[in-house]
Amino acid sequence: MEESTAPKPVEDLDALEAHLAGALKPVAPPSDLVQRLRDRIRLPARGAITLRFQDWRRLFVVFGGVMSVLLVLLTVARALFHLFGRRQM
Repeated sequence: MEESTAPKPVEDLDALEAHLAGALKPVAPPSDLVQRLRDRIRLPARGAITLRFQDWRRLFVVFGGVMSVLLVLLTVARALFHLFGRRQM
């Protein structure tokens, strides 16, 4: 079998990266752009984060309550179907 003379993909990437590192120079972003991004990425205060967690807890409680009521209604409906529905057959 002949060995392939085609370069391996990893070697291609290394050569391309070395070429681009020499050809391209870093560009600094405008300071107003950096300032606008910093304003948008601000982390909320600790109190706001705890309020969000409390809202999630409330949502889980409400969701759990709704699912429990649906399960009870489904169980009652199935029981009524089995009690009264089979007599007609």
